[in-house]
Amino acid sequence: MKHVNIPIFIPHVGCPFTCIFCNQRHIASQLEPLSPSAIPELVDQHLATIPPGSEIEIAFFGGSFTMMDVSLQEAYLRQVSPYLIKGLIHGLRLSTRPDGIDPDILKMLKYWGVDTVELGVQSCDDEVLAAAGRGMALLQIVEASRLLKEYGFKLGIQLMVGLPGDNRLKDLATTRVIIGLRPDMVRIYPTLVIAGTELARQWREGSYQELSLPEAVSVCAEMLLMFQYHHIPVIRLGLQPSQELQSAETLLAGPYHPAFGELVEQHIFYMQARELLLDAQALPGRDRPVNLLVNPADVSRLIGQHRRNFLRLEEELGTGLLKVIKSEAIAPDSLGLYYSGENRILTLVREDFIRRLIDRGLLPGED
Repeated sequence: MKHVNIPIFIPHVGCPFTCIFCNQRHIASQLEPLSPSAIPELVDQHLATIPPGSEIEIAFFGGSFTMMDVSLQEAYLRQVSPYLIKGLIHGLRLSTRPDGIDPDILKMLKYWGVDTVELGVQSCDDEVLAAAGRGMALLQIVEASRLLKEYGFKLGIQLMVGLPGDNRLKDLATTRVIIGLRPDMVRIYPTLVIAGTELARQWREGSYQELSLPEAVSVCAEMLLMFQYHHIPVIRLGLQPSQELQSAETLLAGPYHPAFGELVEQHIFYMQARELLLDAQALPGRDRPVNLLVNPADVSRLIGQHRRNFLRLEEELGTGLLKVIKSEAIAPDSLGLYYSGENRILTLVREDFIRRLIDRGLLPGED
């Protein structure tokens, strides 16, 4: 069943803070939040275009929903509740800050049928949170997550890499904390320098250095592998492409790429393929043709953008010695390898690959 979100953006409504990276006037397509009375028309327009049989969810994004006045929260939810009652949609989702969660709020959200709450966590390092102007600490993140689980909500966590004071070790430490909270889903975004923000000022004066695209891809790949090992879905890597983010007047610096998540997946497949070639004693090149088997859904991730992965592996193996073969027998996120003329196939599934990285100390393990 295809999952479809009907997004309702409420930019900066309810949020009492101005985080140094945030200027939603530049990254949201609407300058003013949608009024509650306009919601039915918007939802009806979306429903008319969604294929039958889809799993449909209404999602309030952009602001800190639960930090709005309660009467305004209920005004929004009152407009979408009939669609849930009639079975025209299958769920309600919203995003908010951890310090916008308490038992009374959760009881109200339950009453109106909200089933998923995403918390804008960004980091679990108190120094990074302070430098980013988040106005909260790790203890609030832990408590909000606990309450959401206790009240039966699906818990989503939103993280950022590359904030001021952040580094790879802090990102991996944050990942370990989040794994311990057992969220139902995670989104990971690289920090971008947006015009009109405090971060833009720091960047211009040289006190903030953005991550390069390869740096952001590398650390997000490690975080993704850690979440995958613990069976926690990462449902988004990188910001949704938009005209605003394509504009040099809005996006001043940072590791933006319209297919950022695909780059992360490709980086992982390169590392996994190289590990399998080492298993087969194909590296350094042994002048023997090697066949890499991959699930058809993963071919582009193995080959890489502009064939980058393939060319890098071929350079190490030897020109003309590498062949990629689609195979339904290979599970997604897995690879197989055999030498031409031989029947023996070596395989490397994702979980075993991650375990090797943990055993070597390249990824944090379990305490």
